Amino acid sequence: MATRRRPRWTPWPRRWGEPVTARPWPARAFALRAALAGLAAAWLSVGLASTSVQGQPRRAPELPALSASRQAMAGAPLTVGVRSAPPGARLAIARPDDPADKAIVVVELGPRSMASLPLPGLAGAYELRLTADRGGAPAILLRQPLSTTEPSATVAAPARIRRGASFAVRGIGPNGERDRVVLVPPGSPAEATGPLFYPHENIEATLEAPDQPGAYELRYVMEAPLSGVLVLARQAVTIE
Repeated sequence: MATRRRPRWTPWPRRWGEPVTARPWPARAFALRAALAGLAAAWLSVGLASTSVQGQPRRAPELPALSASRQAMAGAPLTVGVRSAPPGARLAIARPDDPADKAIVVVELGPRSMASLPLPGLAGAYELRLTADRGGAPAILLRQPLSTTEPSATVAAPARIRRGASFAVRGIGPNGERDRVVLVPPGSPAEATGPLFYPHENIEATLEAPDQPGAYELRYVMEAPLSGVLVLARQAVTIE
């Protein structure tokens, strides 16, 4: 005798006791179910990723920092590197006991991360500062001790030169931006001018001798804050 297959019953048949054969889900229903499952998984992964990022501790902002030599020759240029400076920051060189609104040299930093400052022309103890306005008045954000040594220089040129001739010269010193090597008559004031070159551009140059024969003096002239104009080295030269 053949065994009859037991039919599946719906929970609520139309008529009590009437068997109803279960129909398979259409393909579209399975596709929709799969799509919904995939969407739920995607939202879950995004939520977990967002939670992990938000859960990380915030990185503390970088504090300003200075990088520069602590000792240099008086009158020389000082190169300073700056990191994380606030807008409107300035670099300054002052005496250690100077208030925040007083300085010997002040340079606006702007968007730069590096700047050059002329050192005072007198040897001594100073302070490199990073300053900015706070509440309408200058405030010192960072400070670094700075000392300068006595300035010195050397010059070299032929002792005798024909008038109007070109001759090679050399000058080494603090090499500040306003320093110069100049040929002038002896006894001229420190500000006197003549054939010259600027050693911060190149320590060697070619000058042209004056047409007037006689005794001259080749000088290394430093011009720096505090000291003003000083003759650091001199050599006698005769123009024939």
